[in-house]
Amino acid sequence: MYTAVGGARVEIRMWADPASVEDQAMRQLRNVANLPWVHGVAVMPDVHYGKGATVGSVIAMRDAVSPAAVGVDIGCGMSAVRTSLTAADLPEDLGKLRRRIESAVPVGFSLHETPVDPAKVHGVGGWERFWSAFGELHEGVQGLHSRAARQIGSLGGGNHFIEVCLEQGGADEGRVWLMLHSGSRNIGKELAERHMAVARKLPHNRDLPDPDLAVFVADTPEMTAYRRDLFWAQDYAARNRATMVALVKLAVSEALPGTMFDDAISCHHNYVAEERYEGVDLLVTRKGAIRAGSGDLGIIPGSMGTGSYIVRGLGNTASFESASHGAGRRMSRTKARKTFTADDLAAQTAGVECRKDAGVVDEIPTAYKDIDSVLRAQTDLVEVVAHLKQVVCVKG
Repeated sequence: MYTAVGGARVEIRMWADPASVEDQAMRQLRNVANLPWVHGVAVMPDVHYGKGATVGSVIAMRDAVSPAAVGVDIGCGMSAVRTSLTAADLPEDLGKLRRRIESAVPVGFSLHETPVDPAKVHGVGGWERFWSAFGELHEGVQGLHSRAARQIGSLGGGNHFIEVCLEQGGADEGRVWLMLHSGSRNIGKELAERHMAVARKLPHNRDLPDPDLAVFVADTPEMTAYRRDLFWAQDYAARNRATMVALVKLAVSEALPGTMFDDAISCHHNYVAEERYEGVDLLVTRKGAIRAGSGDLGIIPGSMGTGSYIVRGLGNTASFESASHGAGRRMSRTKARKTFTADDLAAQTAGVECRKDAGVVDEIPTAYKDIDSVLRAQTDLVEVVAHLKQVVCVKG
């Protein structure tokens, strides 16, 4: 159940302990809850400070949207696929499997030399229509078409990952899953930052407590332009993940012929949706949150050493049918790099085939909140379908 926090124009509903939320994040939440366009705010148990708006917040607005409440990686999200394999089918040398995946999917700043053939991405059509809309996007990104095309099917860095996981407990103990986390790559960031700059200059945003909370309002050219680019970038992110899923499935099939795959589960967790609550049409932004409508399947990952959960939404309207998007950071990347060493990372990722060098120390499991505690805080939002533990983790 949530804790109601007052003192702002609208109630803040928190599935986190208010006393555990850092002061900066609480200020951001109160700033958001005081905006005149806001209908409601729901706070997930993985909440932490972000740019303009906290990560782990759901903000429902009437006839308005704040780009900062979406985040710069528009459409960032997760995909997961259950396979026919079990733990016994996996090769003894998981390093070879990791290298095979890394050769199929560019990571970090890398991208494909030529765009991936859409024919490899079964079940996803409309590519010609999708790319033809690029010319209508913000003029500032028009020189990025080639790069955007070659980044489709690439992972990126930071907390983005590709994993091979084993199901824990139940009748399917040891079943192999594939999982990945990524978004709209550089093109989403470029679009987001350009529109944020436009929003900050609009007259109605002059007196905001934080300029990064600038909003677009309905029936304006600026809102129309942002929505056009926003929904295109969300589509890009979904296509990017679908392409990576296809490439990882191909890599696994080459290593383990005869592998079969279930349909992918996929969900955004940085995005905007048009939804209706309490008889009101709203623009709902989920920044670090997934949709958890009744029966919706979602993915809530932990860290690179602790595992993840497949969940089913319970349709709780108090949270605008939302749930957390992961464990959430409890420590900044800078602090993690100053606090931990590569040896600490190796110890905390024992049993996982992954990078264990200084370049990914900021992703060490201890830098994240406890994923099981995060799940226990939202039992009225989702139910657990499967608990997964990674054995291979690919990072950029």
